[in-house]
Amino acid sequence: MLEVGSKAPDFTLNDKDGNAVSLSDFHDKKVVVYFYSKNNTPGSIRQARAFKDAYASFKSNQIAIIGISRDSEKSHRNFSVKYELPFILLSNPDLTVIQAYGVWQEKKIYGKAYMGVARATFVIDETGDIIKVFPKAKPDTNAAEILKFIDNYPSA
Repeated sequence: MLEVGSKAPDFTLNDKDGNAVSLSDFHDKKVVVYFYSKNNTPGSIRQARAFKDAYASFKSNQIAIIGISRDSEKSHRNFSVKYELPFILLSNPDLTVIQAYGVWQEKKIYGKAYMGVARATFVIDETGDIIKVFPKAKPDTNAAEILKFIDNYPSA
């Protein structure tokens, strides 16, 4: 998993409407990139709702929010509409970005190992540097933890 101080790998993925979105599109603002395993799971719903509830605070701080999972554009569209999500969801079915950020990891359930997306969040500054990593982001508190971090982060 990428660490604080690393340069965030640029990427271009499609959003829920099939539009290409690149990390470099946001070079003038901070960006929160959060990775999650699948739309419509309990954790992804709680995390998305928490980001939605805090969206005004992110927007007033000029921070973009991007969620990335392996789900299809159609799945993202349905998820976004169902929960009225005001932020960007990107589809990464070939795992290129998920692997570049180091969040494709071995997981275990009932003693069986499998590969999956680790729930992790990266805060990226205006120069493309990772300034904070939440390697085991908690769905209910991740958005608030990021805002607290930003409030205490030294301004340039």
